Amino acid sequence: MKKIAFVCVHNSCRSQMAEGFAKAYGEGIIEVYSAGTENYPEVKPLAVEVMHEVGINLDSQYPKLLDEIPIPDILITMGCNANCPWVPNDYHEDWGLDDPSGKGIEAFRVTRELIKTKVIELINLVKNEQI
Repeated sequence: MKKIAFVCVHNSCRSQMAEGFAKAYGEGIIEVYSAGTENYPEVKPLAVEVMHEVGINLDSQYPKLLDEIPIPDILITMGCNANCPWVPNDYHEDWGLDDPSGKGIEAFRVTRELIKTKVIELINLVKNEQI
């Protein structure tokens, strides 16, 4: 089973949403983690709220740093211009997603839908052994 890590600066919004979708849709196919490059106290409440709207519960998730997760086979950065230290991986992709923080709930919903689509595409690539 491939390990996937979603990484951004604070691990408080986009990477957490991606982790939530990937755990829900990739169960039994992938191991899913998320992490950040800087400490942050909590997952953003609007991220939690918009994920609840689609039946994904982030209540037990919390921001983590890269050294708190296993080395991934697949590394997905969220487009946050994080100065990631080099993380060993077999495959890396940057999703280039804008941070919805500070922009209101509708921006979080738009980001959520983009992440959902990308996570489903990623899981399909793994299932079909294309990555």
